[in-house]
Amino acid sequence: MKPIAIFRHTPTEGPGYCATFLSAHSIPTQLIAIDTGDAVPDDPGLFSGLVFMGGPMSVNDDLPWIYQSLALIRQAVARDIPVIGHCLGGQLMAKALGGVVSRNPAKEIGWGDVTVLDNPAAHEWFGPAASTHFNAFHWHGETFSIPQGATRILESANCPNQAFVLGKHLGMQCHVEMTTEMVKNWCEVGTDEIAANPVPSVQTAKLMLENLEQHVAELNAVAAILYGRWIAGLAA
Repeated sequence: MKPIAIFRHTPTEGPGYCATFLSAHSIPTQLIAIDTGDAVPDDPGLFSGLVFMGGPMSVNDDLPWIYQSLALIRQAVARDIPVIGHCLGGQLMAKALGGVVSRNPAKEIGWGDVTVLDNPAAHEWFGPAASTHFNAFHWHGETFSIPQGATRILESANCPNQAFVLGKHLGMQCHVEMTTEMVKNWCEVGTDEIAANPVPSVQTAKLMLENLEQHVAELNAVAAILYGRWIAGLAA
């Protein structure tokens, strides 16, 4: 099997549980560290799938690798090579597929409930017996519109467009890839951002760290369902 390309845009936002899941299923991966200067590949056919992680930048920033990533996503979707995006990664997918990324009415930081929508696409990705909601992790100030032809499958009170699917492809605004170490690290590096946004949709570090292992374990279980559905469509 060709490796899955995992695109990291900042050192603190690595693949987390996504890498753990892929390793457990003996699926090879290749990390493309944009933050250290790795180039965006020209050919998605080198990989069985593409995974885009998060990052503090905006997809509307004038950065060369953003334009290259958008082109790569469009090529992958056209060739039916599965793409999955987390937060910034989901925004890259949305913009590449014709959606718009703009400021969300409220910044979301911390744990927050998301609702699984009652539609065939959501049932396909989560399974017919899945819970109607789960506690996801959030850290974003922007949001995406749903691209034409895609289906919205998740929403939250502060951000209606939490995830969309288009065939084999899944774009998410929320973070399902979190590990306990990642949450702790983000709380440390994000101290100033948390303090600058004293609103109900932004949790304190203390709240984010309460019952952390339980929250992460429950989130990992949801992520395993989504990742399991995603790898079923991987290219040979």
